[in-house]
This record gives sequence, structure tokens and C-alpha cells, in this order.
Amino acid sequence: MLQHAFLALSRAGWAQELITQMPVSRQVAQRFVSGETIGAAIAAVRALNAKGLYATLDFLGESVTSEAEARSAADEYLRALDEIAAGGVRSNVSLKLTHFGLDLDYDFCLQNVRRVVACAKSHGNFVRVDMEGTPHTDRTLAIVRELHREFDNIGAVIQAYLYRSEADLIALADAGIRIRLCKGAYREPPDKAYPHKADVDANYVKLAQLLLDRSANARRSDDGRTPPLAALATHDEKMIAAAKAYAEAQKIPRDQFEFQMLYGVRRELQERLAAEGYAVRIYVPYGTHWYPYFMRRLAERPANVWFFVKSAFSK
Repeated sequence: MLQHAFLALSRAGWAQELITQMPVSRQVAQRFVSGETIGAAIAAVRALNAKGLYATLDFLGESVTSEAEARSAADEYLRALDEIAAGGVRSNVSLKLTHFGLDLDYDFCLQNVRRVVACAKSHGNFVRVDMEGTPHTDRTLAIVRELHREFDNIGAVIQAYLYRSEADLIALADAGIRIRLCKGAYREPPDKAYPHKADVDANYVKLAQLLLDRSANARRSDDGRTPPLAALATHDEKMIAAAKAYAEAQKIPRDQFEFQMLYGVRRELQERLAAEGYAVRIYVPYGTHWYPYFMRRLAERPANVWFFVKSAFSK
């Protein structure tokens, strides 16, 4: 019930207005959002790179209501890609299609994303298309597949809590589309998603193994920008241990997959995995529209309420 409450609050305008004005909320957000500008985000990426960590930049925003907002979002991503190239940092970018106008018009959104993917291609970089709620799943995968026919530097996200995800993962991976596997952070009905954590965890392990199998001989890059075929996004040490054990048993090299985690969450775990020789990529959000992102992080694990608040006052 608490998880559902946070997800409902993430979409409530009145709650956003109230919570974003609370000093403690802003302090916590500053801990887990790299800053409001691309300059602040690049500085955060540079610091992560110095610790042996890769990054993916996300300009916060979603569910725009005008084409002007969507074009502005795409323009910001073009600037971000230029800044990544100019700064020589090891980062790619992640984006949400509702930020690019998916709810306004499919073809308009497609052209907007194409601009960014083409720019990334010119810089030798990569674009990850984040997954949103199930009303957008089919259209999101359709855009990824369509652009993948033109460009090889676009990837997708699969959410382990959806029943459909095994079939989606196999089809995408077999087409050579790079995948980030996560658990899922949107409220979904029980006819579409596993309602119980234990079932989600079990499906995550199963899907991770399927993805690792397909990553074993996939082509990969060592530039820190293009990820391997398999990216496992989790902070759950049980999921991480299961993936490591399976990869070792199957003799899958550590450079054939990577772990992905959120900026500001489990920093000691991020650095420990990197020290063990695993590729670790950090999801680095920036911008002023931090509220929905923040609330979904709380919804993923309501115990994070205390974790987030405590972290705001720790070094």
C-alpha cells in the first residue's frame, strides 16, 4: 500500500508543489540528482570516471504537453552529447520517450529521438531508451526497433516485473539490441505484472541468466560509452551475487556485461564491484524536474524513505 501511495504521489500535482518546497526534500534530491545543469552533470561523471565507474546521463523530464517542450528536451540531449565528447568523459545518455512527445504523436517523437541517436552516432556514443509504464511499452519498443534498423547505437530497457518481459528480452537480444534489465518502478495491475516481490526477484534472476547467455559472444566496445549487450540494473546484493555466480559458472567474461546503479545509491557497492573488475555504470540524472524520479525511488522500496533522509545529512 505504501508503494502504491508513492506512485500515486509521483503523478499528483498538488503533492509535487508541496513536497518540492520542503527543504529536506530538496536536500535529499540534491544527494541523488547530480545538479540542474549539464555542466554539473559532466562534473559528476568526471568524478565517477576517476573511481573507475562509467555513467549514463539522464536529463530529467517526462510526459510533456507540447511539441515545443519535446523539441527542447531533444536539444538538451544534443548539448549533452556535445559536452560528453568535448569533455572526453566515459558516459552515454538515457532518455524517456514521453519526454520526447510520445503522448503527442508517434511520428513526431520518432523524429525527435532520431535526431539524438544520429548525433550520438556522430560522436561514437550510445542512447538508451528508458521504459515507462505499460501504456507505452509497445510504442517504446517499436521506436527502438525502427531506429535500430538505421543505427546500431540504440538500446532498450526490460522490466522484470512484467509477464511479457521474457519474450521481449529474447526478441530484442537476438536482434542484437542492447538491454538494461531492471525490476520496474511503475504501478501496474496484476494482470500485467507480478504483484509479489519474491516473484519479481525470481523472474529477474531468470531473465538475467537469459541475457547473460546471449551476451557471452556479443560484440562490445571498450570506450566506456557503448555498453555490452547485457546491463543488469540492481542494488540488490542477492541479485548481483546470483548474476556473478552464473557468469562464473558459464565462463562469461566480466567485460561481457555490466552492472548499473543509481547515482548516490550504494556508492560503496558500486566501487567494490569496480575494484573486483566488473564494469559498473551509474545512472546520473540532472535538471530541475526531479520530483517524479525521486518519488519512484521511494516507491521501489519504501524503506528508502529513511535511507534517503538519513543520507541527506551524511557525508
